[in-house]
Amino acid sequence: MNYELRINMKPTLFLLAAGMGSRYGGLKQLDTLGPQGQSIMDYSIYDAIQAGFGKIVWVIRRDFEEQFRTQILSKYEGHIPCELCFQSLDALPEGFTVPEGRQKPWGTNHAVMMGKDVIKEPFAVLNCDDFYDRDAFRVMAKFLSELPEGSTGKYAMVGFRVDNTLSESGTVSRGICENDDKTHLLTGVVERTKIERHDGVVQYLDEDEKWVSIPDTTPVSMNFWGFTPDYFEYSEAYFKTFLSDPKNQSNLKSEFFIPLMVDHLIKTGKATCEVLDTTSKWFGVTYPEDRPEVVAKLAALHKAGQYPDKMF
Repeated sequence: MNYELRINMKPTLFLLAAGMGSRYGGLKQLDTLGPQGQSIMDYSIYDAIQAGFGKIVWVIRRDFEEQFRTQILSKYEGHIPCELCFQSLDALPEGFTVPEGRQKPWGTNHAVMMGKDVIKEPFAVLNCDDFYDRDAFRVMAKFLSELPEGSTGKYAMVGFRVDNTLSESGTVSRGICENDDKTHLLTGVVERTKIERHDGVVQYLDEDEKWVSIPDTTPVSMNFWGFTPDYFEYSEAYFKTFLSDPKNQSNLKSEFFIPLMVDHLIKTGKATCEVLDTTSKWFGVTYPEDRPEVVAKLAALHKAGQYPDKMF
């Protein structure tokens, strides 16, 4: 495959949906928020197709497969190739067993690892219950599709401007990105659990209970990542280290998160992660009070012609 062909390879969209399942219909991932009953996931898939993604993969629980295929997958299959993979508690490396009493899944990066057998091309990972907006898909698709053939260790993250991610109903938790101003490469993500606007200025509450002001354009992580397939091998190796840690063995709620994996690869020099700027305005139902606002925003986008009445 030559480079000219490679740059036109379409990336895959990988949706984290293993938390759906037994309460199907009552989860916010499937709440009918659009004017024709669309879920937020409908918008992500529609925007991904428009941006040039060539396949959709979901990671779900195996016991939800039949219902998922009937009620969700069938909606999209005529529009884009679709595949499923499955996350289970006992999907562990050889020699490891589920700790007695553990019921909580192993976290977002464990879910990503389940895609190894069905994803062989550059791919983006995101939550299925957040509205990311069209430009975010555009910048990620461009990054992934332009990677030279055989690229490894060159990853990306969509860095949303913090001003475009706030809630009018209360504080939000965001991973504030630290990156090199010249290269735009991520050097770290600091989780701030209380961020809101005070007197026109965005601020977060620090460890000393003091409010710290930050620019509106400060990039934050909303869990929208871009990887190449080598990420699976790195993850499998580091997951063994994670499972071997005594504190993770004793803590039945410890989770193997994507930022933990990415941070490890950056600090060990095995990978870089470019922070992609976007004008997109993220929103979601963080608080129950947010729902009417989200419904209104989606209706306005339809009225402005950004989305057709019938998307699928």
